Amino acid sequence: MDNEEAFEYQTPPSFNRVITESKGSNPGLIVLLVVGGLLLLFLVGNYVMYMYAQKTLPPKKKKPVSKKKMKRERLKQGVSAPGE
Repeated sequence: MDNEEAFEYQTPPSFNRVITESKGSNPGLIVLLVVGGLLLLFLVGNYVMYMYAQKTLPPKKKKPVSKKKMKRERLKQGVSAPGE
């Protein structure tokens, strides 16, 4: 029983080493923050440019409908094409 009580109050050497060596900055965390920050900046920039383009650019022009298609649509509706 004395050995168990003595064991409870001792800390393993691995815990002591982690506590004493954690004074520096973690390079993995720095890389993660930089990459995450750049990704977030990219996404926010794209959204801002999209919103700006929606406000400033004119709407897309529709393609001109060919005469053949117009004639076909009129025949479907029952209206005769002019000149026929």
